[in-house]
Amino acid sequence: MKQLLCSAIALVALGNIPVALAQRDTISIVGSSTVYPFSTVVAERFGKSGSFNTPKVESTGTGGGIKLFCAGVGVQYPDVVNASRRMKQGELDDCRKNGVGEVVEVTIGYDGIVVANSIEAPIYDLTPKDLWLALAKAVPNPDGSETLVANPYKTWQQVNSALPATAIEVLGPPPTSGTRDAFAELAMEGGCKAFPWIKAIKDQDEKKFKAICHAVREDGAYIEAGENDNLIVQKLGANARALGIFGYSFMEENADKVQGSRIAGVEPSYESIADGSYPVSRPLFFYVKKAHVGVIPGIREFVDEFVSVRAMGEDGYLADRGLIALPPELYRGRAGMQGPCACSRSWPARKRSTRPRGGWPVDYFLEMNGSATLLIVILACALAGFLPGQFRAVQRLPRRMAECARCPRCRRITGPSWH
Repeated sequence: MKQLLCSAIALVALGNIPVALAQRDTISIVGSSTVYPFSTVVAERFGKSGSFNTPKVESTGTGGGIKLFCAGVGVQYPDVVNASRRMKQGELDDCRKNGVGEVVEVTIGYDGIVVANSIEAPIYDLTPKDLWLALAKAVPNPDGSETLVANPYKTWQQVNSALPATAIEVLGPPPTSGTRDAFAELAMEGGCKAFPWIKAIKDQDEKKFKAICHAVREDGAYIEAGENDNLIVQKLGANARALGIFGYSFMEENADKVQGSRIAGVEPSYESIADGSYPVSRPLFFYVKKAHVGVIPGIREFVDEFVSVRAMGEDGYLADRGLIALPPELYRGRAGMQGPCACSRSWPARKRSTRPRGGWPVDYFLEMNGSATLLIVILACALAGFLPGQFRAVQRLPRRMAECARCPRCRRITGPSWH
């Protein structure tokens, strides 16, 4: 009880919490269809703890989810958005315009993007160049000139003589999907760069380069299948000639129905995605609206559950669902509620903050913006009669801050964080 009182007094002292928000008691989560199954599993386990309601998780696609997330602050807007790519600067600017001033980024692990087909069909061995030539809206003129023409290729064999003479028919996500964005950047752009004269355009006009490399054909060879990856898996089962683009985790869950193509000679697997040898892999994220933390019940506890070793550790329950865990040097989790090393950068830019994961209850609100904040918290704990243990925690902060500064994850992550 004293611990709770200490936290409450500290929160009042630190302020900046819009009480009017506290009209909803269930966390609202939107976003990526790839992150959706992971977020849903965590939400279900979190709800079963009995302390808070089970968060509501919706699969809206990364782009659509970020749009909803950035629309404003208040109970009518989501608290968390799942993303299969990093939030773009333009999206962050939209957040700020709508009063969403601080956004917290959490990297949960990695996922590969697979180009899969039915297990009843042969396994494809593709390269990024094959994928781009098969799916791009405009491709280099087959006559060898450095000009672009509307994509003339109808079969995979026309793209690469080593491939089967099967019609190009690929089911994939729509433009609002983070998987689509990541596939365009990692696979399509990689194939585009196989042509030196197109690669050279990037140095002269990056916008034009991306327009050439990312544009997908619209003549029926690429079929937008919505944000439901399970639907793509079902359609592949019914059509052995088609290929489908979705996250590795969905392939793992449906290994009795579909198989992944080799990309540049590398088969999609947990190990190849984790060590980076599989060329079409990407980190996965979720973003938290900081203005809602401490207001909508359970947000910080939900995040603690998500980043705990038991959830996103190498042997955690999310690994059973296909999540590729962060490598040990980037994940310093320990048993219980401990999670990844807890520092990175905030958006907007501010002083480095240092909340040690698994620390005392008020440390979520310790942003270390000055000694006055720390003094207020110490005094609050003293008034609550809870000073001795908490003061020892305060004494430990400098050492833990030094550990945080050495953490490799802090040096690699280039997004927002609340820590």
